[in-house]
Formats: sequence, structure tokens, C-alpha cells
Amino acid sequence: MQLKPLANTGILVPEICLGTMTFGEQNTQAEAFQQLEYALDQGLFFWDTAEMYPVPPKPETQGATETILGNWITQRGQREKLFIASKIAGPSQGGSHIRDGKTRFTAPEIASAIDGSLKRLQSDYIDLYQLHWPQRPANFFGKLGYSNAEAQNEQEVTALEETLTALSDEIKKGRIRSIGLSNETPWGTLKFLHLAEKLGLEKFVSVQNPYSLLNRTYEIGMSEIAHYENVGLLAYSPLAFGYLTGKFRHGARPANARVTLFSRFSRYSNLQSEWATEQYAQLAEQHGLTLTQLALAFIKQQFFVTSTIIGATNLDQLKENIQAFDIDLSAEVLQGIEDIHRKQPNPAP
Repeated sequence: MQLKPLANTGILVPEICLGTMTFGEQNTQAEAFQQLEYALDQGLFFWDTAEMYPVPPKPETQGATETILGNWITQRGQREKLFIASKIAGPSQGGSHIRDGKTRFTAPEIASAIDGSLKRLQSDYIDLYQLHWPQRPANFFGKLGYSNAEAQNEQEVTALEETLTALSDEIKKGRIRSIGLSNETPWGTLKFLHLAEKLGLEKFVSVQNPYSLLNRTYEIGMSEIAHYENVGLLAYSPLAFGYLTGKFRHGARPANARVTLFSRFSRYSNLQSEWATEQYAQLAEQHGLTLTQLALAFIKQQFFVTSTIIGATNLDQLKENIQAFDIDLSAEVLQGIEDIHRKQPNPAP
């Protein structure tokens, strides 16, 4: 397992991060434990969760993913071997059931969110604490465009200075050790970095945004920030809800797949995405690769990626995903990817 530096923290993390948002919904605790143990045996000690998880978010399951991780930690007693990331939910997207809807990024609500996560994780600290999405109106979760209405939106938004100060204070207390962004834009990322320098506060060390063959919008603006500001990408949805495994080709809908079970996961099902997915699948086959191998190996070879977040609902999927990182794509394959991308860029941003 290759290790990469987490910004300038001096911390090395695996090039693969285990995403856990299915734990407590599509995966039982026993199944989750099996994945966690296999992952750790493979050197994959970086695990990502959130107070909102599992997904889709529901009042009756909220927090179950962190609880499962906490139960594993308590039973196995290996907290010091792990690098655990979690996230605070922002307003509107997560649901009013999370902390009674008190989900702004103010100091009291950040403290409350950390209280809950630490309790569920049965841990004294969180290695990387992330803002799950911006509190302000912005482009995330597949939304396109920043409209006139949003530019004129006068909704109450917590000052970024207050949020950054609260997170910095939590680092001083030792309850969190590093901070990261998620679903963030170039403006938001640079603004936070500027405030950290101006006010002498903690710097965000990562950005967890979607990145895949079907969504390379991170390359527009954010990759340059990653290079010059040393804030790497934690790439989520690298397999596009499973579309880039090929299991949904030609209209197939496997019985237990997330897209089959939950109609809300439609981001990658438009005609443009289906066309591009088929082209990538054929390219993989021409070079003796699976579509999964093509998709994951492509991400791993990008200079701005610190770690790729993979999720699985069974052990076979997890094994296949991890093994894909042993592959280095040739210049010919990479050129084939670029040819397809030029014909249909970012069909599922």
C-alpha cells in the first residue's frame, strides 16, 4: 500500500481510503467488521465516515456508521493504528433530524457535532474532521451553475472566520487533529486558506470532492489549488455509484445495488454518462482491463490526489477495488481516456 503525505502535517496516509457510508444500511455490523478487518490487513488504515451516515440519511439510522466503527474500535483495541476521518453535516442537505436541525457551522454547533461523533466512535479524538458541504449556496452534489437568485440569496450564513476559529480551537483541545473540506469550490477553498494565513489559524489539509472518469470538474481550478497550496484531493465516488464497474451496462439493475435500491442516486444515469461509460468499458476491454481497474488506476495516477475513497457492499468488491491500485495505466490507455473525455467531458458533474 503506497503512502502519501497529508499536506504539510507530516502524516502519511494510504493511497486508498475506506468509505463506510453503507455501514448500517446496506451492510450489517458483522459485514462491516469483515470489511474493516480485511482493509486493515491490506494496510488500508484510513477510514472515512460522517455524522450523517449511513446514506440515504434517515432519522432511524443516523449515526449508525460511526457507532459501528466505534464498536469495532472498542472490541479490537487498535485505535492508534487507524486514521479516522469524519464530517459535520451542514444545513438543509442532511435533514432536520441531525442535532434537531442545529447544523450551522457555528462554534457551539461544531462542538455539539464533535461531541456526538466522539461518543459514537468511542474515541477521544478524530484524526481528520471535515465540513461535509458548504453552508452557503454553492455548486455541490451535482448542482450546476451559480444563478442570479443564489447570488442575491440573503440567507444567514456563518462567517467563515467563526467556523475556522472554532475548528482551530477544537484542534487545540485535542479533540480533532486536522481539518478538511468537502464538496467545496475554488473560492471557498482559497478563502479559508487566506483566512488561516491572515488570522494565524489552522489550515485545511484536504478537500473531499467527487472525482471520476465521468466527473473531472476538479481539474478545473481545484487541481491548481492542490498543487500550489498543497491541499490534496480525497476523491469520492471514483466508481460513480457503481456505474464505472460496468454492472449497469445495457440497462442492467442488479438486485442489491445502491442505484437499484434508492431512486435518489440518479446522478450518473443520464444518456451522456451512459454513452461515456460504454466507451470507457470498451477501452478497458481492448487493453485487457476491467472497467473498475481503468477507473481507479486513472485516479491514482493524478498528481493532485492524496487518497481515493472506495466503498463496497461485499468483500469481493472490496478486494477487486484494492487490487486495482496495483495497475499503472500506459500512455496509450491514458490517451484513449483523453480522447473519450474530449468527445464527452464531465457528463455527470
